[in-house]
Amino acid sequence: MLEIYQTCVKNINGRMVSELERADTISPDCWINLSAPTEDELKIVEEALAMPPEFLRYPLDEEERPRIDIDEDSGNVLIIADFPYIRREGNNSKYETQPVGIVLAGKCLVTVSLREAAVLEQFKNNRVRDFVTGYRTRFTFQIMYAGAKDYLKFLRFMDKTIDAAEHQLSKSISNKELFKLMELGKSLIYFSTSLKSNESVLEKLMRGKFIKQYEEDQDLLEDVIIEYRQALEMANIYASIINGTMDAYASIISNNLNVVMKFMAAMTIVLSVPTVIYSFFGQNVKFPFSAGFAADHWPFIITIALSALATGFTIWWLNRRDMF
Repeated sequence: MLEIYQTCVKNINGRMVSELERADTISPDCWINLSAPTEDELKIVEEALAMPPEFLRYPLDEEERPRIDIDEDSGNVLIIADFPYIRREGNNSKYETQPVGIVLAGKCLVTVSLREAAVLEQFKNNRVRDFVTGYRTRFTFQIMYAGAKDYLKFLRFMDKTIDAAEHQLSKSISNKELFKLMELGKSLIYFSTSLKSNESVLEKLMRGKFIKQYEEDQDLLEDVIIEYRQALEMANIYASIINGTMDAYASIISNNLNVVMKFMAAMTIVLSVPTVIYSFFGQNVKFPFSAGFAADHWPFIITIALSALATGFTIWWLNRRDMF
């Protein structure tokens, strides 16, 4: 989908306010957003801005890593960053990251993504302060800043999910909650990797002269780097919590299995005692309702009593050794 936006200044109640509006044609100081674009839409932007075709196709690769690329001939700058999104699978939600390309081409800014990027929605809905499409450097940093806020928001959601899973596991250990923690652990690995790469890109922007920066832009860039470092630290902390939780519950499960096996071994020993006694006497003991039981019933009673005493002693001895 090809979308073109332009910031327009309006007089509202005596105040000059900048608002984002849709445009029909590509013009200077506009923002071009390409989400899941077709080949025809890519060619329209390429021809209008005379940019290398690969600049619009690199971000469409889900495996593309965050980096900066410069075309020496046209002077276009490509910045690829990873931003979080939620992938729905039935009733389950998975936290993943996707690459988003930001191309500074001439006097226009182009964003490219394989699917609609949630990080750009707040710009489309005029929910970002001091947002002007013509200020390309500030716009770039504002997108990165919004991405950092999304990371922090999703990390808070993960923290609540971890707490809920731990609370449920404290009641009874279920595979469903353990699988949920495993999914969160995988998502945190994606987040940590993407946050490190994004931080490297931002540090290159701060050190290098890839794009023109003003003093206000440098202050904003410093704030963005701080936000990404905070998000990376939170992701690492939550990943450590999940790893510790999984290790703890693995130990609990193993300990519960040992307790069950110990009880089963003790019960096997207890049940084998009367079996040994009965096997020793064999068929030489008269049983009730047999012809000679009324005349001589004491062997049967003695066998039962001996078996009960031996079983009771075995239970007492095993209990002293903490086998029950």
